[in-house]
Amino acid sequence: MDDPDTTRAERRIELGRPKKRSVRGGIAGRKDYARDKLTNGSKTLPETDGRLRIARRFRDIVAAILVDQGGTDLCSESRRQLIRRFSAACVLAEDLEGRLARGEEIDVERHALLCSTLTRLAQRIGIDRRAKNITPSLSEYLTPQEAAE
Repeated sequence: MDDPDTTRAERRIELGRPKKRSVRGGIAGRKDYARDKLTNGSKTLPETDGRLRIARRFRDIVAAILVDQGGTDLCSESRRQLIRRFSAACVLAEDLEGRLARGEEIDVERHALLCSTLTRLAQRIGIDRRAKNITPSLSEYLTPQEAAE
């Protein structure tokens, strides 16, 4: 372990620690700890501890959409930013709808503007659910029948 020819990464692997990698591929060659918490993925919202109901809802929406998009690794930074804006608009629209359901007066124009913005952002992000193909292939279909004969 004290071999001078061993690199730091090799020593980390020997100790059972994974090689350090940045979440977004080492932006500008900086290490993870030299980047902002939003950039390296350890925080979802700036300047908040994330415990408020609205912050938790925002985080849940971001996570759900990222799953629909194939995960953080497959999303470009611009798409991740669109997802964040979409999630923020969702939270605001849900808040207005909650007020409406409680019988409070809301700004209908603001709600309509949020809905329009959500529609445009959804089109840009490309949110579409695709049905999973569960039809068995011909070989999968014939194998149980051949075994029965």
